[in-house]
Amino acid sequence: MNYPVWYIPEVGGGLLIAVIAIIHVFISHFAVGGGLYLVIAERKGLREKNRAILDFTRSHAKFFLLMTMVAGGVTGVAIWFVISLVQPAATSLLIHIFVFGWATEWVFFLVEIVAIFVYFYTFGRMDDRTHQAVGWIYFIAAWLSLLLINGIINFMLSPGAWLENDSFWSAFFNPLFWPSLFFRTAVSCMLAGVYAFLTSAFLKDAAVKQTMTRFSAKWVLGSYLAAIPCGIWYYASVPPPARALIAGASPTIQRTLHAGFWALIALAVLTLVLVILRPAFHSRPVAMFVFISAFIFMGAFEWTREAARRPYVINEVMYSNGILKAEMAGLKQNGFLRSARWVQQKDLHEESLLDAGRELFVNQCYACHTIGGINNDILARTKTMSYPAILSYLGTIHDKRYFMPPFAGNEAEARALAAFIVKGLQGKTITEGGAPGGSKGQALFDANCTACHGQDIIRSLTTGWERARVRKGLNRLSALNPAMPDYQGTPAEKEALADFIVSLNSPQPAAPAKGHDHGEDVFEQNCSMCHTLRDGGNPLLPKVAGWDQQRIRKTLDILDTLKGSIMPPLKASPADKDALAAFLASSSKGGAE
Repeated sequence: MNYPVWYIPEVGGGLLIAVIAIIHVFISHFAVGGGLYLVIAERKGLREKNRAILDFTRSHAKFFLLMTMVAGGVTGVAIWFVISLVQPAATSLLIHIFVFGWATEWVFFLVEIVAIFVYFYTFGRMDDRTHQAVGWIYFIAAWLSLLLINGIINFMLSPGAWLENDSFWSAFFNPLFWPSLFFRTAVSCMLAGVYAFLTSAFLKDAAVKQTMTRFSAKWVLGSYLAAIPCGIWYYASVPPPARALIAGASPTIQRTLHAGFWALIALAVLTLVLVILRPAFHSRPVAMFVFISAFIFMGAFEWTREAARRPYVINEVMYSNGILKAEMAGLKQNGFLRSARWVQQKDLHEESLLDAGRELFVNQCYACHTIGGINNDILARTKTMSYPAILSYLGTIHDKRYFMPPFAGNEAEARALAAFIVKGLQGKTITEGGAPGGSKGQALFDANCTACHGQDIIRSLTTGWERARVRKGLNRLSALNPAMPDYQGTPAEKEALADFIVSLNSPQPAAPAKGHDHGEDVFEQNCSMCHTLRDGGNPLLPKVAGWDQQRIRKTLDILDTLKGSIMPPLKASPADKDALAAFLASSSKGGAE
């Protein structure tokens, strides 16, 4: 909020960063592993006294020079340009924390530039031992550049002890430093072989082509196998909230990982079957297919690493919209607009409501959402949401969708933002109540579900479901899909919401459940996380078979003192315990389901 926003609503700054960063990372990792590949390939040619291998190494070095120094250099500058425009606050913070780290990396990059130019232009003109030494100098400088950048970018996902001691060394040697360094080193070597598939595909000498194809394939598969345990180590070191997003809490990450998984499978199969077992199949289309598979994998990894930081751009420090976590409480109390430096609407008035809402959207939502774009289009996300639904959603947005930052503003500003989305973007009329003639269940659906699911989607997903199944599902949404947060409504609200969902597939509104037992609600809220009634793991009814209601009621008061018990005491009112005892007694006799 201390910097102006580079506002291109149809594209979105986050997408620009992602596209440029993925291309640069795919090249920069080749710049590390490819340097080692050149030295080892040249050594192979010298040891075997094979002029054809040396000639290939020289031509590959030219490709390497152009790809890393030109394409890599341009995309590297582009990253600095775009992040300073899209995320100026985060960029500034990283520079202040790691200023000497960045400076040191630039020194090593300068060494890389000099070494690779000397290596290529003296190929065949310098004695072999010295020439090899120049190649090693390049690789060591490139790997040290990777080491330095690795510490900085992983700080953004896992700041570690820096949060307590504010130390440069704690920030640099963060919990992800070592697993990421080993993983990226393995991936760099793998990409060295992938890029070499491209250049070796153009060889006319069949014997040399087969030799360098097998040589490159060993790089790919060996590094592939080395990356697997490093990747597992990396994943285990990721902070728990980010690991939960990767494991399924974020639909975007799941789609990305799915693409990356199949790209990895394609990369392994093509390398193993077409290149090692039958190197004669190696052709330019095959090489390009391997290259694209590797690019998709690398893109999926980088996208996942970036997305796993959500709702932060620097984990536990700064949200993705540039607002510091430490400032959030004050902004909620005092408001955002008055303290933001680059907004025109400092005060809220009825006539400036939409203008103020637009500025709130630009400063708080645009970091992740576009307007009519391909990435997180706010128009599509809010198409079916009413004004009350959006207003309610803004109040609990971070609780319902952890990867979204909390709204940083007071109640009046939340109303302005909701008004801008509903009237300014969707062109709808602002109404304070629910939809005319709408039921309580519909209002609950609009407020809690439509941000992710339209009625048509829920109708198709619950076709053929009985009401009892719908009602039961509302108690365990995260078990049905890790991306869904559990619904925190009261039992009565769940009943109303279940009625509405069932009505979507019924020509007539579903009748409320008859004779609903309050004891069932008590069971669901206090017992269902460990017990089922009859089926599944740890069923409860068989344990109380033959017990009368009085015995069950007495036991509910002493759960934590029972022999061998690991159960906590039941924290419920006497009336709730009475209802639970009656429900269990009735259920054990077959009187309830």
